[in-house]
Amino acid sequence: MSGPVINIADLDFIDWGKGNERPGAGNAPDRYVARLGYVGPKIGAQNLGYNITVLPPGKAAFPAHSHRVNEEMFFVLEGEGELRVGDRKYSIKQGDFIACPPGGPETAHQILNTSSAELKFLAVSTLMTPDIAEYPDSGKTGVYHRRTDADGNPDLWRYISRVDGSQTPYWDGE
Repeated sequence: MSGPVINIADLDFIDWGKGNERPGAGNAPDRYVARLGYVGPKIGAQNLGYNITVLPPGKAAFPAHSHRVNEEMFFVLEGEGELRVGDRKYSIKQGDFIACPPGGPETAHQILNTSSAELKFLAVSTLMTPDIAEYPDSGKTGVYHRRTDADGNPDLWRYISRVDGSQTPYWDGE
């Protein structure tokens, strides 16, 4: 932790969708590319996760998914795009707040950059654990548990499976 304040210019961004996911995730399809700047751990957040997500034109960071436990909120900092919630689509732009409460397939959400410029947004999530995520497009379910490793660092355990219970990589079928 660097203190309770950090400037967006001081964030370190990682390339998501290019092999930086957890081991066993598989290979991300080309449509999933983003840069993520994790804020929460740097400012000492304990019950909320924060990151800045930057999407290139035509890309999404994550498959459509819903959470049974955690709630997410997004605030569009720059650009335009599209929010998908269940079977509905909404245009989004700079200054828009987006609520994604927990629920089933009707709350499955995904943000896509549909413009020719970068789309940048703040993502905020509760960090209740364990959580169950459902991926309606690929028919998968994931169980997630946040824990601390032996060195005191945050760690995420996850198990993703098909309806028959067979384990599958995160990106499988996306």
